[in-house]
Amino acid sequence: MRYPASWWGALWRDAIPLGNGQIGAAVYGGVHAERIMITHEDLWWQAKTPPLPDVSEHLPQVRRLMAAGQVREAERVYSEAFESSGYRPQMAAPLPLGDLRIVMAGQSGFEHYRRTLDMASGQATVSWIDDETSYARRTFVSRTDGLLVCRISRDGPQLIDARICLEPHDPRDVQTFRPPVGQLPDRAEVQVRDEFVLYAATLDDGKTDFGAVARVVTQGGAIAPASGELGVTGRGLPDPLQRLPFKMDHVLSVTGAQQACVYVDVFINEDREQAWPRLMRRLAEVEDEQTLFERHVAAHRKLFAGVDLDLGVSEDDRSRCNEDLLADAYEGQASPAMIEKMWALGRYLLISASHEGGQPCPQMGLWCGEYRGFWTFHMVNENLQMIYAQALSGNLARFMLPVFDYFEKLLADFRTNARNLYGCRGIYVPAPTAADSGLIKFTVPHITHWTGGAGWLGQLIYDYYLHTGDREFLRRRALPWLRETALFYQDFFVLGDDGKYISSPSNSPENPPANQWDGRALCPSLETAINATMDFAIAKEVLTHLIEGSRLLGEADEQELANWRQMQGRIPEYQINEHGGIREWMHPRFEDNEHHRHLSHLYPLYPGLEAASGMDADLREAFAIALRRRHRIGLLESSAWTLMHQAGAFARIGDGDTALRCMDLMSRMCLSHNFFAMHNDWRNMGIGLEHAWAPFQIDANMGWTAAVQEMLLFSVPLPLGEHDRDDATLLINLLPALPKRWTQGSIGPLLARGNVLVKLNWDMNKRHVSATLTSVGRDRTVDLKLPAPVQPIAGLNVKDSQIRNVALPADQPVPLTIQL
Repeated sequence: MRYPASWWGALWRDAIPLGNGQIGAAVYGGVHAERIMITHEDLWWQAKTPPLPDVSEHLPQVRRLMAAGQVREAERVYSEAFESSGYRPQMAAPLPLGDLRIVMAGQSGFEHYRRTLDMASGQATVSWIDDETSYARRTFVSRTDGLLVCRISRDGPQLIDARICLEPHDPRDVQTFRPPVGQLPDRAEVQVRDEFVLYAATLDDGKTDFGAVARVVTQGGAIAPASGELGVTGRGLPDPLQRLPFKMDHVLSVTGAQQACVYVDVFINEDREQAWPRLMRRLAEVEDEQTLFERHVAAHRKLFAGVDLDLGVSEDDRSRCNEDLLADAYEGQASPAMIEKMWALGRYLLISASHEGGQPCPQMGLWCGEYRGFWTFHMVNENLQMIYAQALSGNLARFMLPVFDYFEKLLADFRTNARNLYGCRGIYVPAPTAADSGLIKFTVPHITHWTGGAGWLGQLIYDYYLHTGDREFLRRRALPWLRETALFYQDFFVLGDDGKYISSPSNSPENPPANQWDGRALCPSLETAINATMDFAIAKEVLTHLIEGSRLLGEADEQELANWRQMQGRIPEYQINEHGGIREWMHPRFEDNEHHRHLSHLYPLYPGLEAASGMDADLREAFAIALRRRHRIGLLESSAWTLMHQAGAFARIGDGDTALRCMDLMSRMCLSHNFFAMHNDWRNMGIGLEHAWAPFQIDANMGWTAAVQEMLLFSVPLPLGEHDRDDATLLINLLPALPKRWTQGSIGPLLARGNVLVKLNWDMNKRHVSATLTSVGRDRTVDLKLPAPVQPIAGLNVKDSQIRNVALPADQPVPLTIQL
């Protein structure tokens, strides 16, 4: 980038993101006064978790009102019940740990400014020239040593003069849609001891400390507590550190250095008087910056470089700055260079924001710069699923494990939700949760009346098995989760006069039926309905996976199987509206509303597998019609993640050109210079919903990566739900939705379901595709599908666009050369 972070009042939104999965950093890129915001995955605050009252006695009243058509009265019942019981919970929010500040003197004004993120090595560099001297600050968060490291270097006649400090995150840098910052951490304190800066503050409980220690090491020059003067020659620039709430002797001054390195270690949930000496001892023994960097890069690159995408972009185009790529996109199309960079960014953000054994990636990743973040929780009615949609096919399966760990730890709360909200057995996962609790804390109707959370998470859990083939995971984790989910449905659904289930109350995430819509894109009224299509699509999938998984393990209980099959038979058939598309509600009273960002009724098409698993062609076309209508009619109500969800769905119907158009639209809609995606446009440009604020959400960045992978590879076991062996026929669709603009390229190795690694290379000008397939761990046979009829291949069974019964010996790459 050629500009520093520039989002006025919230520069963190436009900063360069760094992270090792546990510690995050956001590099603003200021020349004179640099700020590096520091975060920690486990530093959350302001949670309030009172006992959840039992309001299940109100369910019959809600159902009577809904059956009588009194939706407005029914929608208020649960909210009023929680209110009258005095239930006043509050979701925890991530807290910025603090800021590293580096203030350097200017001489004649900067020139040749650049700030860069090298995603392959996980380093940010800010560079400029001032008075014939080149300066650079290289920052990384070590994946191996758990330190934030910043090296200041120069080349030229001027030496390095700087002031360095740790401080609480600047409360003026948190502009948000909500009221100004209220509560700040207590007992903020900074000390300087020799070459160390010590910082700590206290959480809202008044007793839990967190903070950091920085050590400054120089080549040449001097280190001392700062004086009242800047202590450098040149122009007398104002010193931002004068605004600190600390004395100036709480700042370290570096003068006349050839090079300076700052090493930062952090602590949470530890008394400062114990943490500070411990971190000082550790930093005193730290190795040199280059050694730390090389060790970090080796670990980081193994993760980032696990898959590579090349769309035939020249090195000159690939090195173009973000601003130029955005300018090109505003002409109408995201260039292949931008597609590549955005794909890589989504992958980079996931491996930087989470790690095995840690927390799952929340909606702002590790880069929330607000004291009470806007939508910072884990939201499972779309957002968390999109964040992780890239992980399995992107060969990052182990990054799914923090998601499963997180939700399994909250199982007791989910059982309480099911019992106290609806009087049901099993588990109820509310759409939003945070690490402090799994109890339902948002008691608005579109949260309390949506019952699909556990089931949609079940899809992620079962898909992990489908990709990895881990039978022990299936036995110990997937099936127990699905059993408890099915148990909730067994108690919650009621039988109608036709012998089919009724789901009431019901919510198709956040979308009101057209005859109940008040015209607002966000937080409309009367979202409660009966028989949301998504309810039954998820329930059908849960039961299918339970039956299939139990049979695969050979541990099927016949009584359980009979019960699940009976439940399957009670799920109503999908319904088609007057336009030929799938209805969003299976009830005549609730009219389809195309003016919305969610695509919940299309769940069987994407992200589900039902539409790809033997569904009737006419019914599958009804899903495609509904998708095209929502894409066209709902554009003005879309969010960034809407477009990425649509891109994945268009890939499932083989429409790569429209999938790519969704990326074109998003590139003009809501990207900042650092390519962070905002939830919506904030400039009234006519793409997406209008809102007075544009919250930062990481999900659309991840969704871009997932959509690219969906366009280039799709896989599904066939026929889903019927086979009882895990070596059943696997269909791998190569280039299922290749856009016309991507005439040549390569990607891989992607991970197909069935634990098959796939490398692809194509040149459509020559009608040539090459693929290398490796079945991990066992022999298996696969069917391949290509985007066009395949010319005969010696020794292979080729029919039209398919190559059938391709044998893959265990762990042996099988190369294929295919001419279309």
